[in-house]
Amino acid sequence: MAALAKLDGRVLVVGDVMEDIIVLPEAAMVRGSDVRAKVRNMPGGSGANQAMWLGSMHVPVSFLARVGAGDVESFRARFVESGVTPLLVGDDELPTGRLVTLVDVDGERSFFTDRAANTRLAVSDCPEEILEGVGLVHFSGYAFFEPGPRSVALELMERARRADIPVSIDPASTGFLREVGARQFLDWTRGASFCFPNAEEAAFLSGVDDVENQIRVLGAHYDLVVIKRGAEGAVAGDARGIRCEVGAVRIDVVDTTGAGDAFLAGFVAEMAKGSELEQCLVQANAAGARAAAHMGGQPE
Repeated sequence: MAALAKLDGRVLVVGDVMEDIIVLPEAAMVRGSDVRAKVRNMPGGSGANQAMWLGSMHVPVSFLARVGAGDVESFRARFVESGVTPLLVGDDELPTGRLVTLVDVDGERSFFTDRAANTRLAVSDCPEEILEGVGLVHFSGYAFFEPGPRSVALELMERARRADIPVSIDPASTGFLREVGARQFLDWTRGASFCFPNAEEAAFLSGVDDVENQIRVLGAHYDLVVIKRGAEGAVAGDARGIRCEVGAVRIDVVDTTGAGDAFLAGFVAEMAKGSELEQCLVQANAAGARAAAHMGGQPE
């Protein structure tokens, strides 16, 4: 199997920064009563998680996002410490986004999201030189769900196209995808080099249930489609069908928050070496498993 094209430059990630409040109950939730649980405040946000995981894998990476003005310095220090070059813009009106994650006893998650300052990312936050030295521009799907950040994503996608820089997309949220519609999201992101949906996102965006046809349908929009299938592993392919499939890494799941973000980072980190597709999938699965084995969406 041929190796994927090696990245020529650093990765620019565009997405959300969130403060995660993670609730890990010891038993099933009882409506109207108490359940013992661990409750933790942790850094999060899909884009931030992806950048942090890339940094932990020693991939040169920068991260564009908007946070509450009072949080700029603390977040900047956190990213720098993790090997990420932060391109953070402070918002004087809205606070940093916050997310409450309820983790079920089987590790599955439900979210309550206040994106706050993330929704106000603007084209004016992107300097002309932002793509200098960039070999891949990656967008968390959350960048497309509000008009401001969507204008940034579409502008940067066009700049990347003119500069012949590949683009990757992680759809990020079936709930928000349903709000904008599959056709609209596919139109916004058409032509990207890579798309990394999970199984539910792939089914919604493609409109079909079997994974072979999901790959074929989405392969008409993207050069390579990589579907994260959790306990069933991962598959990758294009408009011709599945090119590669690997099994999952068996672990005791603690919290699946950030597992997909780590998967994405593992794939890109291996691709940066010029590895073959199968090896990229193997390392992506291993990274996702590491994330799911601890609490929180970022590297320990």
